Amino acid sequence: MKQNKFNKFLKSIPAKLWLVLGIVIAFYFFLNDFGLVDIQKTAIILAAGIDRKGDEGYTLTAQIAVPKGVDRTTGGTSSVNFIAEGETIADCVSDIYCKTGWVPKFVFCNLIVLGEETAAENVFDAFDFFLRNEYMSDGCYVAVCEGTAQDLLTSESAVANTSSQAISKLFSDTNIKSGKAVKMSLREFAIGYHGATKSGYMPYIRQHVQEGSGGENGGGQSGGGGQQKEQKTYCAERTALFYEGKQVALLNPEETFAFNLIEGKIFNGYLLAEENGHSVSLTVLDDKGGVSLSTKGAPKVTVKVELTVRLFNRTVPVEIEDVAHAELSEELLGNAKKNVEETVKQVFEISRQSGCDLFKLNESLFRSSKSKYEEWKDTLLSAVPATYEISIKSAK
Repeated sequence: MKQNKFNKFLKSIPAKLWLVLGIVIAFYFFLNDFGLVDIQKTAIILAAGIDRKGDEGYTLTAQIAVPKGVDRTTGGTSSVNFIAEGETIADCVSDIYCKTGWVPKFVFCNLIVLGEETAAENVFDAFDFFLRNEYMSDGCYVAVCEGTAQDLLTSESAVANTSSQAISKLFSDTNIKSGKAVKMSLREFAIGYHGATKSGYMPYIRQHVQEGSGGENGGGQSGGGGQQKEQKTYCAERTALFYEGKQVALLNPEETFAFNLIEGKIFNGYLLAEENGHSVSLTVLDDKGGVSLSTKGAPKVTVKVELTVRLFNRTVPVEIEDVAHAELSEELLGNAKKNVEETVKQVFEISRQSGCDLFKLNESLFRSSKSKYEEWKDTLLSAVPATYEISIKSAK
């Protein structure tokens, strides 16, 4: 009955009114930009670098995407780097708008880099802008760099069109599974800072001059006086540890690898061991690692690493039978276990001494027993005894 009344109502509407309504809808449809970005008016920021200026504020290095061309030979993305200064990060962003006329957009920003001096103080006064920006993805990568972020982002990559693109490749799943690096998002770092651990970590980026670049015969963009800019490669084999927003320690490449072993993240990474005085490489086929906290009585920690490996490379000539069967001797497995155990202990001790709760012990205690957390939260990391269970076996 109601449906019949509704149909009669529709039929009673004049055809001219339908026509006018259709024109109005079409007008608003074609007037809307559907959220598309006008690249003529917008600075599409790919990466942001933050350096402190003492007590005077910040220097923000914004890497802005610039289309290279439309044909097959010149297509792709290049970048320009704009350097702004201000008392706050928002003030720096406003400086970009004021001096270029481009509206800075962070929706495509995939990397925030902190200079080493910036990381020496609580970094969340700088991160505050990005956490409050509703158009900024909190899944973007965060990292610390050696020297200044300005120097890093304005360098010319030897392997990609932009430095930020080359750095982001360091955080690929393949590289993380090799154990050579770690990755951290803005969201995860903020959760650790505001959580029970008050701790976190970031990859530590270093740059190296690509051999053969720069000078009169080197590659790169031309600079003043006929000189050419040196091309750089980047590595993230070190890991910066943070407590209460400040960098408190730095893991070397071996310790970074051991940390990834503990986290159980490695697949197809390589271990170095020794047999008969010669170095041998072992491939990690399976990595079962973790840190558990027992709260029965006084808290106790167990650090566990269980690896399955196979022989990958020897540094001496061998018989063809060895290549075919690749059997691992007890000496080789024992040396590999010794190396892993020593480095794992180093990582845990660095965590203790620096105050960085790298393995989230306080978070585990808070979830299991709030009363024990209140009792142990100030001394847990430094006082809790640790047991190490390291095992390495050969793949069959």
